Amino acid sequence: MSRLQVVSGKGGTGKTTVAAALALALATEGKRTLLVEVEGRQGIAQLFETEALPYEERKIAVARGGGEVYALAIDPELALLDYLQMFYKLGGAGRALKKLGAIDFATTIAPGLRDVLLTGKACEAVRRKEKNGRFVYDYVVMDAPPTGRVTRFLNVNDEVAGLAKIGPVHHQAQAVMRVLKSSETAVHLVTLLEEMPVQETADGIAELRAARLPVGRVIVNMVRPETLDAAGLEHVRTLPRTAVARSLSTAGLGGARRGGNAEKLVAPLLAQAEEYAERYELEHEQRSVLTGLGLPLHELPLFAEGMDLAGLYELATELRKQGMS
Repeated sequence: MSRLQVVSGKGGTGKTTVAAALALALATEGKRTLLVEVEGRQGIAQLFETEALPYEERKIAVARGGGEVYALAIDPELALLDYLQMFYKLGGAGRALKKLGAIDFATTIAPGLRDVLLTGKACEAVRRKEKNGRFVYDYVVMDAPPTGRVTRFLNVNDEVAGLAKIGPVHHQAQAVMRVLKSSETAVHLVTLLEEMPVQETADGIAELRAARLPVGRVIVNMVRPETLDAAGLEHVRTLPRTAVARSLSTAGLGGARRGGNAEKLVAPLLAQAEEYAERYELEHEQRSVLTGLGLPLHELPLFAEGMDLAGLYELATELRKQGMS
């Protein structure tokens, strides 16, 4: 597995949930993972049922086997202060710049600088080593912007490198791109078995490939259980209504003992079956489209009661079973 795992997806597909579950899956068996948030939504804190994350790496979970998950919500302003201190040793002058609004000014006149700082912080965590030469983190998982913006977000360092031909900004951008365009990185896309998310996933993969960014896997989230297979649906279509009514009466549903009429239940039941058949057909069509993209495909189940911390660990276990650890 690549050491930097970038997770993107259309809004509403649950990419943050998948990123968190992946961080847990990768942290098993004593590994250490850093889960990075770049959009300032504090989605990671909500999933792990903890307080809002500060701009520091903080342990938020222990995975099965004793591994640890740390989290970092990257603040662009504070990341810029880190950058200025690293290259220009500004010290207290950096704090003064913040008070004067210079940081907002810098990221406004050079919008790409903000994304350089965000991706740069994640890449720094990937490269960071302890005194004994061991990597501080075995894996870094980034909860990235949605599919429609992820290529520009990851590739912005090339644009900045083109603008700044020399100096620290140029070298920083080049260092970041060496990580992002190498085998150390994999960009995974989260989708649903619905037409719009699948189409956006296909478009996102094409854009990533055109930018020579390493595409990883497609993760289908919130997959509903299959109640009837194709043969069962065909049986429902051809089954006479009278036979359905008899079966309901035999089961004591809508019979005389309840003062009801089994015939009245047949129409809504068949209508529900027809609705399920339409969804079944659509989902199988979209699964075929995703299979045709030529990438490893993983599926995660829908939790009808909503996602909680226990569910997150279940998803992590499922990802491990499917080889994403």
